[in-house]
Amino acid sequence: MSERLLTVTDLEVAYRTRRGTVRAVRDVSLHVDAGETVAVVGESGSGKSTTAAAVVRLLAPAAVVDHGSIDLLGHDVVNASQRALRNVRGILVGLVPQDPTVSLNPVTRIGEQVAEVLRIHGLADRKNADLEAVEALRRAGLSDPEVRARQYPHELSGGMRQRVLIAIALAAKPRLLVADEPTSALDVTVQRQILDHLEQLTTGAGTGVLLITHDLGVAADRADRIVVMSQGRVVEQGTPDEVLGSPSDPYTRELLAAAPSLRGARVIAAPVPPSAVPVLEVRRLTKDFTLPRSAGGGTLRAVDDVSFVLPKGRTLALVGESGSGKSTTARLALRLAEPTSGSVLVDGVDVTHTHGAALRLLRRRMQVVYQNPYASLDPRFSVQRIITEPLNAFGVGSRTERAARAAELLDVVALPRTVLLRRPAELSGGQRQRVAIARALALKPELVVLDEPVSALDVSVQAQILDLLAQLQAELGLSYLFISHDLAVVRQVAHEVAVLQRGRIVEQGPVEGVFARPADPYTAELLSAIPGGRVRVGQGGAS
Repeated sequence: MSERLLTVTDLEVAYRTRRGTVRAVRDVSLHVDAGETVAVVGESGSGKSTTAAAVVRLLAPAAVVDHGSIDLLGHDVVNASQRALRNVRGILVGLVPQDPTVSLNPVTRIGEQVAEVLRIHGLADRKNADLEAVEALRRAGLSDPEVRARQYPHELSGGMRQRVLIAIALAAKPRLLVADEPTSALDVTVQRQILDHLEQLTTGAGTGVLLITHDLGVAADRADRIVVMSQGRVVEQGTPDEVLGSPSDPYTRELLAAAPSLRGARVIAAPVPPSAVPVLEVRRLTKDFTLPRSAGGGTLRAVDDVSFVLPKGRTLALVGESGSGKSTTARLALRLAEPTSGSVLVDGVDVTHTHGAALRLLRRRMQVVYQNPYASLDPRFSVQRIITEPLNAFGVGSRTERAARAAELLDVVALPRTVLLRRPAELSGGQRQRVAIARALALKPELVVLDEPVSALDVSVQAQILDLLAQLQAELGLSYLFISHDLAVVRQVAHEVAVLQRGRIVEQGPVEGVFARPADPYTAELLSAIPGGRVRVGQGGAS
């Protein structure tokens, strides 16, 4: 029988706020054994991250453990003193937080941040700590660890920074690792590399892993057991085959039906009659950026000879990893950046060198929905002002007519009109993204560029937004240029797909053909990295 590392029993956590007490975790019980990976899944607000924070006693100041116990290898975590906790954190339990950008000190070299763990716990002196830090970075899978140790966080990619967090968490060789959404912001191939390496490191050492994730595909592939949380409670737990193959709780079935990597039915709009002239066509687009002297000078070719056609009423997905050139291509197509060479045609008219009033008129026909709805909406504005802002900018309609248009657009995106006077901070992520879509539709555009429009959302909200986009396309005849690194989402919504690697299109065609029979090894690699392939979803979930 495996050694029991963690036992959480009847845990209840509440947040004290000015408006009263909010109960975030209610009567939660779970355990993790040596060498076992337990995934806690659920949407935002389900209590999974609060549970993880309670395990390492890193709850927010307003949070209080009202009831229950947390036993970590015989240590009472709930009632431990701060001195006792310092002997637990790092040695017995390590933490990999979600966002390396805010978790790493921007003004301290990488090696120093890893070495600090070893020095604090008396596992090495200053000289040996620096050497051990390099080895920890090597074990975490970083190339040239001696070089990385001398660099600062901003000099590393997102995947590299995540590996640094893993190196810090495992530097003191803890018995339990708490990984809170460790790969949610990464491309699928980098995600797979990180999870593969994490699995290799922990399995070899017999380390237990408490994995917090909203991605059921990741949980299906990586966990020995899955714990499903909803509204602060555990609603179901068991092996992946039990939970995903035969889910007993309605909430679990809803999550399965919404998960892009496990979802069966496509949600694309019904086909429209082909148009002789495409809404958008780009021909041999190239974009070079001049590198600073500090980086060695020269030029970086971000987009290299890219060509594609987007017919009316269709969705073309541009997919690829970070740095593949997909967002730069979209900016060139929208005329938000000047190409080095090549041309952009809208409705058959070359607009590559359009400027001034003509370019302003072109803006009305092409709109954008960005990845992060909170960052793209002015927090000072009401929803009504956000939606009517494009109408004001172009002088469309009277004040009364613009207000009526805002109310009409809320109906279109299925939001109640009571939202009009609220501000973005008062809305959920899914509601904010619906407001962003309403704003993009205000000027009745022909083309909407969707730049990672659902990557920051929970799976059930993702499904709602994707269904809404398909409905709007069918009703309004919209054309979508869909930018994404998530091929599971692309498989759901796109008619055609173009795969970019290092600025070049390596493969393009109908989604069914490209996904079923990829011709390029890079496309095959992207497809194989989609999580969720290890478990067969049963009748209770998607099929």
